[in-house]
Amino acid sequence: MRTVFVLFDSLNRHALSCYGGEIDTPNFDRLAARTVQFDRHYTGSLPCMPARRDLQTGRLCFPHRSWGPLEPFDNSFAGILSQKGVHTHLVTDHFHYFEDGGAGYHTRYDTWEFVRGQEYDQWKASVAPPLDAYRARYAAASYDPDRKPRRVQHLVNRDHMQAEQDQPTPRCMAAALEFLDENRAADDWLLQLEMFDPHEPFHAPDRFRRDGDSDYTGGVLDWPDYQRVTETPEEVAEIRANYAALVRMCDAYLGHLLDYFDAHDLWADTALILTTDHGFLLSEHEWWGKCRMPYYEEVVHIPLFVHHPDHAEQAGTRCSALTQTGDIMPTLLDLHGCPIPDEVTAHSLMAALRGEAGDRVAATGIFGGPIGVTDGRYMMFHYPPDVLGDGLFEYTLNPQHMRAPFASAEMQTAVMAPPFAFTKGMPVMKIAALPEAMRVPNHDGQTFEDQGFALYDLEADPGQKAPIRDAGVETRLYTGLMDILRATDAPAESYGWYGLADRTV
Repeated sequence: MRTVFVLFDSLNRHALSCYGGEIDTPNFDRLAARTVQFDRHYTGSLPCMPARRDLQTGRLCFPHRSWGPLEPFDNSFAGILSQKGVHTHLVTDHFHYFEDGGAGYHTRYDTWEFVRGQEYDQWKASVAPPLDAYRARYAAASYDPDRKPRRVQHLVNRDHMQAEQDQPTPRCMAAALEFLDENRAADDWLLQLEMFDPHEPFHAPDRFRRDGDSDYTGGVLDWPDYQRVTETPEEVAEIRANYAALVRMCDAYLGHLLDYFDAHDLWADTALILTTDHGFLLSEHEWWGKCRMPYYEEVVHIPLFVHHPDHAEQAGTRCSALTQTGDIMPTLLDLHGCPIPDEVTAHSLMAALRGEAGDRVAATGIFGGPIGVTDGRYMMFHYPPDVLGDGLFEYTLNPQHMRAPFASAEMQTAVMAPPFAFTKGMPVMKIAALPEAMRVPNHDGQTFEDQGFALYDLEADPGQKAPIRDAGVETRLYTGLMDILRATDAPAESYGWYGLADRTV
């Protein structure tokens, strides 16, 4: 078996025309016609690196750990496939793999290629960047060098990407096609093509803009903060227009991969899976971004497309089974005939392709924050009594946050804790999750907002405008959540911290 696994970042399901979205994405339409399109696919752990840990390990990580490296005890689909003789190759411009909190992911692949230049990637050096020129060209709301000094690095990087082919997405696609040219005649390989776009900043060539999307005439405005909408209608339209342009760029370069599949008939003997880590709020619910606000559908309900050569007759169909990010891991092992480790709690998508998927409940969350619970029809938001309260702990053998090690104040609380069911007999450090710790979303001096229980009927109210109460539904979703927490061996004290202690009996 040969597999191509395509992973975008921040690809909003609601933007794609094949999901009824408002952006014309003809190549995603082509993909949908060739694959099974999943209609109820949800995130697990959030955001970027926690989602990738779920992807690698096939289990939820947010009950135990915030953003951080792979652990010594973690299963990794890339590592398992490699040990079984399947060559794994990663092409990525996702620079978070190369920060403190992304250690151990890319090194599980046999070979990997890092395309530089996205977002804050510390790529090009400019000791004295032209700040006055940047102030003249870029809107302060996105790029004020005084209030947002880290974004200057992106502007320096952008100066070195004048032509379209210099941008990371085209370079990622070129590297992927080079891999296919070199290896398409071979067997037993997995190519993971991972593109940071359409993550912010929403930078795309002008050819992907459309007349009428925006009448804005100010400086470049393409990087919204994760905050409530305070912009004028013209500014909102401009940010959305830039996101739409970047999605069209992703669509165009996806077309190059589909052209390659067509030209070499890879559909006959190569699996293709495409998804994202999470979506992005583009002023819906009066919010930009992710993480700080409730887990609205625009963030947690994500696209998924699956082609398996043995199920080619299902091309162009849709699947209503409830699935989650972590399900990718056992699916990739299934595709290549590898046993699924006991620690995996996710479900292979092969059962859904065979029509054998049963009812389930899925949980999504950020460490130290609320939990979203869904059965595909209803979505429930459960909030802890105090998201900054004491009694929550991180469990890790790799104490790294996104961009730095754990601080001294955190490490001074560390004690060794007994193994969990999934740590392969290894004890772990138990470290107090201090409210000032540099973890998402606290790392920018923020925290979760709009807190409070909510339940939505997604069929009657897909826009999540009118929360309801239904005791029967709530009981069923809470029962499912407790089953999930027990299956993941959630820390004993976390039930009390989440306000779930009375549901443990």
